Amino acid sequence: MTLRTSPWPAGTPCWVDVTARDVRAASAFYAAVLGWDVSAPGEGSDEEYGGYVIASARGAAAAGIGPRTQPDSPSAWTLYLATDDVEATAAAVPEHGGVVLLPPGDVGPLGRMAVAADPAGAVFALWEAGTHLGCGVVDEPGGLVWEDLRSPAPDIARAFYAGLFGYSTEGVDMAPEDYTTFALPAGAPLGGIGGMMGEDSPPHWLVYFGVPDADAAAAAAERSGGRVLSPAVDTPFGRMVVLADPDGAAFTAMTLPDEPVEG
Repeated sequence: MTLRTSPWPAGTPCWVDVTARDVRAASAFYAAVLGWDVSAPGEGSDEEYGGYVIASARGAAAAGIGPRTQPDSPSAWTLYLATDDVEATAAAVPEHGGVVLLPPGDVGPLGRMAVAADPAGAVFALWEAGTHLGCGVVDEPGGLVWEDLRSPAPDIARAFYAGLFGYSTEGVDMAPEDYTTFALPAGAPLGGIGGMMGEDSPPHWLVYFGVPDADAAAAAAERSGGRVLSPAVDTPFGRMVVLADPDGAAFTAMTLPDEPVEG
């Protein structure tokens, strides 16, 4: 089990959360598909945070589920990138062509956050850890294992995120020419940046969660009111399937390979 007990380095994808029409129903869906333990609103969640709950995998924080603040807004997953200084990073967003959608602010003692959009409109958040470090479990079933940016302007996106965090990028064999991984200096790949890959959707970050069996996760999603957006396929990195929850928020369930893949 890969556990995190200290703040994530700046630039690292460190947290994810999803909005839902009904947090209780969404919690039941993700418990069935990803095996999460989620406290119902009002049962272990602090009402100070508006019914926002934290899902866990084997006792460690995995992701958040919160109510939609605007009934007509689409449900979606939001990727958070760690920062040591949310004010400074947010100030750099417009300097590199992005837009700050929610200025930096406190989330109680948990930390400080801001929400922004990159030059093509993909939304992401910034997180400066307080008592909440972000994901406590990663690269395991139930944990965040990867993230891809789907963008109509991947070259511009690469320059934007590199400007914020100093990422380096590298192409991937057998991937589209416009797809690269991104990494911190001298670090392992953290995720990918590429084109829309045929998707008819706004630009967005697609998050990947580990599961013991991608096909079983797909079946559980359909039984629980979700949909299969892209059928399960085998890849050198594991078997994966793109799913949507009952509110339409897309994510990928991925069976991790038995042995680490050389990257």
